[in-house]
Amino acid sequence: MRRFLLTVAAAALGTGLAACGSSGSTASGGSSTAAGTAASCTNAAIQKDLYAQGSLTVATDKPVYPPWFQNNDPANGKGYESAVAYAVAAQLGFKKSQVKWAYEPFNNSYAPGPKKFDFDINEISVTPARAQAVTFSTSYYNVQQALVALQGTPIVTKHAPADLKKYVFGDQVGTTSLAFINSQIQPTQTPKVYESLNDVKQGLQTHQIAALVADTPTAQFISSSEIKHSVMVGQFPSTGEHFGLLFHKGNPLVGCVDKALATLNHNGTLASLGKKYLQVYLSVPTIKP
Repeated sequence: MRRFLLTVAAAALGTGLAACGSSGSTASGGSSTAAGTAASCTNAAIQKDLYAQGSLTVATDKPVYPPWFQNNDPANGKGYESAVAYAVAAQLGFKKSQVKWAYEPFNNSYAPGPKKFDFDINEISVTPARAQAVTFSTSYYNVQQALVALQGTPIVTKHAPADLKKYVFGDQVGTTSLAFINSQIQPTQTPKVYESLNDVKQGLQTHQIAALVADTPTAQFISSSEIKHSVMVGQFPSTGEHFGLLFHKGNPLVGCVDKALATLNHNGTLASLGKKYLQVYLSVPTIKP
């Protein structure tokens, strides 16, 4: 939920994931670094650019949630983002045992300054504002936002654009979901802002808010597995949002990672991982903000 905006369900796995990692993509403040050459992207050549030589240090938040990770364990290689991280690592010549995981809170990830990791993978949407302080890879996942509400509440059946403006929404501070509420839905009442995703979910359960907004896979997981008697009302049309791997500003490693993502896109790996971990979450109706 925290980080996103892109194509309709079929496109998200078809044309959407096909767009992931394309070597020329610089949309929405993404990486502008040219993909590294074959020689400069060998495992030996990139050692000088690593946070810790001999290993690839990958950061994410804690806890982590399906479908992006499974069993709250980013190191098991299961879940879409964990699998993507290991696929990128393999393209860079790292064995699974050479991938080290670090903890980085979501709200700290895009703050300026040095980083204690090589890249962060945490459903972080690429935005021009964030790209002023950090560097992003090309897209590894294209996103649509979705609406979650409690069953039997008015918003479940009354969610035309004019209706949506009347409800009280809530979301996590600093997220593109919160930005989506303000810029696309434009409710008449100021959305409630929470420190964490768990706080947002509690706000919904205690009727502090009528609905929350999240990326479609996260919204589907929340409604199906985390909040009893909740429902994903529908997903919104694409606004061009996508997730990128996050690096410290100007990190030269991003060129080689962009090249790795382009290869994973071209050889079908990203599409295959999307189908494995995300397909069930994407066949949902589209509603208008």
